[in-house]
Amino acid sequence: MNIAVIGGSKCSEKYYKTAKAVGELIAKEGWTLICGGGPGVMEAACSGAKKKKGLTVGILPSYDGHEANSYLDVKIPTGLGFIRNTLVVRAADYLIAIDGKYGTLSEIGFALSEGKIVVGIDTWDIKGIIKTKTAKDAIGEIKRYVKQEGN
Repeated sequence: MNIAVIGGSKCSEKYYKTAKAVGELIAKEGWTLICGGGPGVMEAACSGAKKKKGLTVGILPSYDGHEANSYLDVKIPTGLGFIRNTLVVRAADYLIAIDGKYGTLSEIGFALSEGKIVVGIDTWDIKGIIKTKTAKDAIGEIKRYVKQEGN
């Protein structure tokens, strides 16, 4: 199961901690963490996943991957800039959005248009996002859908 964690490349300490907790829980479930591979929410989620021996994949915007955070197991440089957001969404079975700005918004929009489940923690207020408050609640929502869909 591939879970994308999406959010800003800059984030507050609060959202860094939240993303790290999400990453830990993704790894505990044995799921693969997919992200844009950079700093901020992405780095925090990868850090949490690595703490629990999880697998992390970063789909990077540059050709050379210079922005890759140090917690990535698999680095995929694309040279596509923000267009790579579509690849993050397509690679994911489910998505968790944490805070975020317009790049996160584009991922959310694309995911919803693709019919994917998006769980949000303090992110954009858009119809279709399943709102939660904590990392544990976000993972709980995904587990509920996984069970419901028989995955």
